[in-house]
Amino acid sequence: MGIPGARAVHHVAYTVPDLQQAVQFFVEVIGAELAYQLDRVADPDGDWMTRKLGVHPAAVARIAMLRLGPVTNLELFEYDSPEQRRTLPRNSDWGGHHLAIHVDDVDRAVAYLEQQPGVRILGKPETIEDGPIAGDRWVYFTTPWGMHLELINLPAGAPFEQQTDARLYRPDQHWTNR
Repeated sequence: MGIPGARAVHHVAYTVPDLQQAVQFFVEVIGAELAYQLDRVADPDGDWMTRKLGVHPAAVARIAMLRLGPVTNLELFEYDSPEQRRTLPRNSDWGGHHLAIHVDDVDRAVAYLEQQPGVRILGKPETIEDGPIAGDRWVYFTTPWGMHLELINLPAGAPFEQQTDARLYRPDQHWTNR
C-alpha cells in the first residue's frame, strides 16, 4: 500500500564540500534555479542535530534548495562537523549515488559539458542495444568536486514497457519552459 497520502518525491539531497561552488555549478552549468538558502543550521547547546539529522551534535549546516525542471527539487548541504569523513562514496559503495538528467541529445550535452571547467566525462556516450532499456543513450560525468551525474535519453516505447503498465516519467519540454 505504501505511505498513506504520499503524492511525490519532494526532493533529493546531497552533501557537498563547498555549498557556494555547488550552487554556482548547478545554476550556471546545469540550469537550476536557486529557491532559497539557510546560512546556519545548528544547535550549539543541545543534540538537535543528532536527533533530527543523524549527525554529530556540534555539526553546523548550510543548506540550499534548488529547482531542476518541472518536477525535481535538489537540496544541497554543506556541513562543518567533528569526525566528518571527507570522501565521496564510489558508485559501488553503500550510499553511492548519482543524479541522472534527461536530455534531448546526449552527444550535444556532452559537447557542452566538455567546455565546462572541472567537469570530467567518464568515457564516451553509449547506446544500450538490447534488454529492457534498449535504445537508452547515456554517459556519466563528474562535477568539479567529484559528484557523479548522468546524462540520459531513454526514448518512449522502451522494451520494458511491453511487460508492465509502469511508465517512467519522461519530460515533454525543456525545464526552463515552465
